[in-house]
Amino acid sequence: MQNLITASAVLAAALALLGSYNRAYNWYRKQEKQDEDIGDLKEEQGVLTYGVLACLKGLKEQGCNGPVTEAIGRIEKHLNQKAHK
Repeated sequence: MQNLITASAVLAAALALLGSYNRAYNWYRKQEKQDEDIGDLKEEQGVLTYGVLACLKGLKEQGCNGPVTEAIGRIEKHLNQKAHK
């Protein structure tokens, strides 16, 4: 009877350890997926920013001024700061 109790305790401890390992592994995989998703979003955001900048520069070439010039300056300043970090 004592052997059955000991075997049950060892099995329960092993299952608890495997469950903890599984939760930690799943958390790690989730973090990797989030890092990958963030990288994809940053790349997409960079492409969109350059597209907006190109549109603003096109507007400026057509004679638009004021907010267009200010927006171009702010975007270029932001891109320059990000490139030097």
